Amino acid sequence: MEVRFKNSRKSFFKNATKLNLQVGDIVVVDAAPGFDVGVVSVVGELARIQVAKKAPNLKNQDIRKILKIAQQEEIDKWVKGRSLEKDLMYKSRTLALDLNLEMKISDVEYQGDLSKATFYYTAEGRVDFRQLIKDMADKFKIRIEMRQIGSRQEASRLGGIGSCGRELCCSTWLTDFRSVSTSLLS
Repeated sequence: MEVRFKNSRKSFFKNATKLNLQVGDIVVVDAAPGFDVGVVSVVGELARIQVAKKAPNLKNQDIRKILKIAQQEEIDKWVKGRSLEKDLMYKSRTLALDLNLEMKISDVEYQGDLSKATFYYTAEGRVDFRQLIKDMADKFKIRIEMRQIGSRQEASRLGGIGSCGRELCCSTWLTDFRSVSTSLLS
């Protein structure tokens, strides 16, 4: 099954316990360590086609499991995490500025059990953020993961309106972010 998380992040999971799941069900999935909460987005044969298309080398033993249908307390924790993310992002940006790091933290995503936060950032080059991670772990009392993303992935996560006046392609239907050359061919 395909499970959707915050924004457009999706992953494939096994329904090992044969739960009766439908598109739109809120589920608890293995996040090793801990758990995450997401929404079932694709089931059945269509999910198998998606795996073949998006992750053809995915081995059966590498697929994590759907643990159960989310109970109200897990949903409440998930909603609480979403409400804390914006404040956490602003505080982390301040910490990065204090360390004079050449990076822009564009999004934060709490894991469903609130034990870990993933910080998505853009940067022109390599950034030594070891001190930033120490400072954030100290201040926020959670595990920290940093993920560098490109500008199109950032636009996909944040959404927006393109120069054509429509919603950005990368946040609606475009899923493959290949490099684009701006040089002219003669």
